[in-house]
Amino acid sequence: MRCVASQPSISYSITVRLELPAGGTAISRLTTAVEKAGGIVTALDVTASGHDRLRIDVTCAASDTAHADEIVEALRALDGVAVHKVSDRTFLMHLGGTIEMASKHPIRNRDDLSMVYTPGVARVCEAIAANPEDARRLTVKRNSVAVVTDGSAVLGLGNIGPAAALPVMEGKAALFKRFAGIDAWPLCLDTQDPDAIVEIVKAVSPGFAGINLEDISAPRCFEIEARLREQLDIPVFHDDQHGTAIVVLAALTNALRVVGKEMSKVRVVMSGAGAAGTAILRLLLAAGVRDVVVADVDGVIHRDRPGLHESLSWLAEATNAAGVTGTLKDALVGTDVFVGVSAPNLLTGADVSRMAEGAIVFALANPVPEIDPGEAREHAAVVATGRSDYPNQINNVLAFPGVFRGLLDAHATHVDDQLLIAAAEAISSTVTDEELNANYITPSVFHADVHTAVAAAVRQAAERSGRTAPVPS
Repeated sequence: MRCVASQPSISYSITVRLELPAGGTAISRLTTAVEKAGGIVTALDVTASGHDRLRIDVTCAASDTAHADEIVEALRALDGVAVHKVSDRTFLMHLGGTIEMASKHPIRNRDDLSMVYTPGVARVCEAIAANPEDARRLTVKRNSVAVVTDGSAVLGLGNIGPAAALPVMEGKAALFKRFAGIDAWPLCLDTQDPDAIVEIVKAVSPGFAGINLEDISAPRCFEIEARLREQLDIPVFHDDQHGTAIVVLAALTNALRVVGKEMSKVRVVMSGAGAAGTAILRLLLAAGVRDVVVADVDGVIHRDRPGLHESLSWLAEATNAAGVTGTLKDALVGTDVFVGVSAPNLLTGADVSRMAEGAIVFALANPVPEIDPGEAREHAAVVATGRSDYPNQINNVLAFPGVFRGLLDAHATHVDDQLLIAAAEAISSTVTDEELNANYITPSVFHADVHTAVAAAVRQAAERSGRTAPVPS
């Protein structure tokens, strides 16, 4: 029996088509073989039957691709069983892409064609030429977001380039549509030059009401976002930074409710000073956190650290007022909250045991967190991860659909910290006092109210800011 590092997941779901004898214990032998190999059978479908033989599709979950191969070999080794075809269900879902463009109006005859396209469309073009703001009213611009990447920091895969990044951007677009009704379009750019990226996004921006930057490596992502925000009259949102920060703040708000502590009185230790870590830090400070220590691969960041990179100078000035030095593990002693957006297996249960009473651990490195969640729970009061197979998932999907829905509805031109805080408050308030507990500090992404609540909060915050475009009549 194989000892797997993680639990079987639907992400590694396979369907095996095979033939086997019709009688006896053949079917029970199939399920037993899968279970002994460490998999989970999720479906058995008989697709053809004869007097002597059955054709069956066995669907099962594995922990990774190598584990899936082991399950197939276990089935192949059964007497009388012939394996014909193995399908990876995730790859099947991505065949031909996961999104498509659809017309909002049927084109059934010449009249329809004349209004959707030439000659009727010319009148609409002239109206927009006379009043460019009418593009929000008369085109898809009013409901469209560009999902822009250069493929330099995709998931935990690194710099895999724009073509390999496209499935992620398609998935993002699908989530925009599913949770907020937004038409999002992947733009995978074959350049990693910040100047070129800024110019390309500027050039295509007339067709969009918002820009979602995605999977662009630090520190270039900071410069690109800042320049685009300065030069465009539509909101620019880097989800790896701000989406993560919003959900972390929402989760921390509720975790503190669980342990009875106040935002302004806790000490937070963070691991990771990249795009996500920097954005989380900024938002936590804006939300009232006062005592933060940040560590990176070289240890605790402080003003006098030898060889401190200039990109960390702001962080060194804004944090660690007590002048803590040493390693991440040193800094963790006596602290209330740990937030990790860095690397796997940095901490042990012994490290968490030295935190303060009622400790909160957010180990968000994905797919392998900074500490095993089960080990962390032996010592911490509340544990959250970036994974879907543990409670309290910190998932950006809770934030970005509603954030952009609110931005688009408000005709917003800018994104600021107060807007992000409003989104976090909307997410946290979706969990009622009756529902709140150590294993439920964040709502499900399928919660009936979370995305509309975020959208409403963001729209109100944008309108209060006064940074919105004129609403076309």
